Amino acid sequence: MGVPHFMDFKRTVHVGRFLAATVMLLSALSSVRAHPPSAELTRMFPPELGGFLNKPLSMRPLVTLAKQVNLQPDYFAPNAGQDRPSPFLGGEAEYLSANGDKLLVEIVRLQSDSEAYSLLTIAARKLNEGTASQAMRWDDVGTASVVTAQSVAFFRGQIFARVTNESKNKSDQTIALARLLAATFDKGEGDVPILVKHLPNWQTAQPNAIYAVNSGPLRDTISDQLILSELSFEGGTEAVTANYGKSQLVIVEFTTPQFAGDNDRRIVGKIQELRNQGQPVPTAYRRVGNYSVFVFNAPDEQTANQLIDRVKYQQVVQWLGDDPHLYERLQRYYAETSAGALVAVLESSGLSLIFCLGIGALIGTLLFRHRRAQRATRYSDAGGTIRLNLDELTGTTDSHRLLGPHSGRESNPDQN
Repeated sequence: MGVPHFMDFKRTVHVGRFLAATVMLLSALSSVRAHPPSAELTRMFPPELGGFLNKPLSMRPLVTLAKQVNLQPDYFAPNAGQDRPSPFLGGEAEYLSANGDKLLVEIVRLQSDSEAYSLLTIAARKLNEGTASQAMRWDDVGTASVVTAQSVAFFRGQIFARVTNESKNKSDQTIALARLLAATFDKGEGDVPILVKHLPNWQTAQPNAIYAVNSGPLRDTISDQLILSELSFEGGTEAVTANYGKSQLVIVEFTTPQFAGDNDRRIVGKIQELRNQGQPVPTAYRRVGNYSVFVFNAPDEQTANQLIDRVKYQQVVQWLGDDPHLYERLQRYYAETSAGALVAVLESSGLSLIFCLGIGALIGTLLFRHRRAQRATRYSDAGGTIRLNLDELTGTTDSHRLLGPHSGRESNPDQN
């Protein structure tokens, strides 16, 4: 494929994606015009929230977010929206605060917690380009949130929401309404997808990571890499990408070893084909368990492989029915718990015994020395006889206890 044909192909692809997004938005608008908001959608916008009032008749389709983020079908899971014309349920409405601020509330309900978190990472990347925003926070608003000068975007469970202060005032009212709104939604799993925590140094990488449940976010984040089109997101495949210096790491998780093996063989063959054609290829690629791990734009292959070495696959087994090993696991749990409790009791009893013996020995020693000192003051070591202080080492005796000079002499009658 020559360069002009390749450019025409890319232009055609972009036009096709734009038209698909436009059709999806127009279908949502036409359906809302034809039918009033459903009761399910209306319940997501309470008429009053802690002093914030929902303006009458302000509910409308999800227009603002759809335009700004350019929501596309390949942002959502491939099996999403099979039972409805749109892969999500969403709308927007205006609220008024007590001091007259007008706030726009946008709510999107998706099929899973992962999709809601994915939309948060996509929106944060697109909405914050060229603007100052804070890093992603935890348990401040919803499960995770991103705050800018005028808006707060967050996800909680299957819900993605954004609150924007249209009065251009400070974000105090915005954060207050966002917290009240988040409390009305089910928290779901109450955490980010576990795949995010398998990123190297995930606490540092996560605030700028992009999560994907389809190929769209990866395509927007990593440009001119045709290998990404070989990934199949059928069956619940998910991916995460983050930057490590100039290197871009992508971890794709497949739900079964069969999916991982099929995709690995297809990826290896495609990389070789692209390399023979002189097309861009990953700096390094490797299968790690059920993960397919890519590194793009790294300085060299050694650096890329070192980054892949830091990715650890942690297998999680989920039984569709009853766990056949549940009884054994419970037995092992009770045995370990009982053994731990017994060891703790023995340790505490031993420490208590040692402490009591030590205190008893100390008190006994002090009492023994006290009584010995008392006996030493009552009796002489001379056996009841007079002891001469020839060496002048004996202490001074009490003269009041000595007999007088004539007390022991018999009286002489001749002297009378």
